[in-house]
Amino acid sequence: MIKRIVALFAGLLLLSACNSCHKAGHHSGASESLAAEFERTAGDRVFFALNKHDLSEHSKETLKKQAEWLKSHEKLAVTIEGHCDERGTKEYNIALGEKRAQAVKMYLVHMGVGASRIETISYGKERPAVIGDDESAWSQNRRGITSIR
Repeated sequence: MIKRIVALFAGLLLLSACNSCHKAGHHSGASESLAAEFERTAGDRVFFALNKHDLSEHSKETLKKQAEWLKSHEKLAVTIEGHCDERGTKEYNIALGEKRAQAVKMYLVHMGVGASRIETISYGKERPAVIGDDESAWSQNRRGITSIR
């Protein structure tokens, strides 16, 4: 009987330890904590003007921070997502999203990040960050997101 109680107690202690490790992020994977660090220190997104794929000065500042962070984490690769607002056709927005993702990629490469570490994908208008049909929503959806993979 005592052995059963001790075994039960040991099992509960083990589960408790696993749960605290999970909450601390130890089992959630290094890439998740690196992604959070990347977002916190460099920012993970830039925004675009309507129907444009050129980078603003503010976007370039964010991308400089991203490039510095990525150069200090040379083994990591990223995916650049190109997004658009809901206006325009699906085909137009897929093409524009690709141009946005490529603009981000080319700037990161220009800043010294290896091109082989960067993939791009366009989601067009299919994955809005904000739902709405006004400029405040649309401006948040015209974006390029750099995500650690």
